[in-house]
Amino acid sequence: MTTEHTRLDGASTAPGAPAVSDAPAHVRIEPGILYFGTPVVLISTVNEDGGPNLAPMSSAFWLGWRAMLGLGARSQTARNLLRTGECVLNLPDDTLAGAVDRLALTTGRDPVPEGKAARGYRYVGDKFGRAGLTPVPSRTVAPPRAAQCPVAMEAVVEATHPLAADDEKQRGGILVFEVRVQRVLVHERIRMAGCHDRVDPDAWRPLIMSFQELYGLGGRLRESTLATIPEDMYRGPDIARSRTAATAPATAPSTAPGRP
Repeated sequence: MTTEHTRLDGASTAPGAPAVSDAPAHVRIEPGILYFGTPVVLISTVNEDGGPNLAPMSSAFWLGWRAMLGLGARSQTARNLLRTGECVLNLPDDTLAGAVDRLALTTGRDPVPEGKAARGYRYVGDKFGRAGLTPVPSRTVAPPRAAQCPVAMEAVVEATHPLAADDEKQRGGILVFEVRVQRVLVHERIRMAGCHDRVDPDAWRPLIMSFQELYGLGGRLRESTLATIPEDMYRGPDIARSRTAATAPATAPSTAPGRP
């Protein structure tokens, strides 16, 4: 059994761990966004006129064959998801940074929502054309897949959750869509040799968005158009609320029985 030792400041460390003086000090910051790095997703949906929409986003994570997608409630993608309940989650690799960047600061919503207009967004009707990507028919949903993306996941909406509903200033601004993936399609080159249903992590090179910049699994790939938006424009009420939490009375660190 591994034992723990308690430092003079009350924090416990495992044997052999560096002393607290050897660790870098934490400093408090208040970034306008908390995008520490997630894969870019190009979501394809169907517009009211039957044409396709394609939108980049990175507020997504997966649990099993479910995904949670965070979207502005006034975006064209959110409107399409609410109306049709279908989408394709296209995952670009690190060779498609240019295609993703060409979609930055564009929206399929006409007129452009006020908040996006303030950040420099403009209306583009043909998003696939703008990105230089090819729409191909999906197998189980109406929205098309992006042929050049190595991964495409056809999905349906199972639930919609409001975000920050507790805050009057943010209420109704962001929706979280729970989608269920019902078909996964990949380029053959990223399928693991000898395994029918596995992706080879050494062959799959996702495109990562980190604080509005585009990266592969190495260094930054190119200048990002999205990064021209000042981070301060994303600042929301939760930052101010965090200051209130920071003023809560500090509690003494707990000590296990029989230990100093």
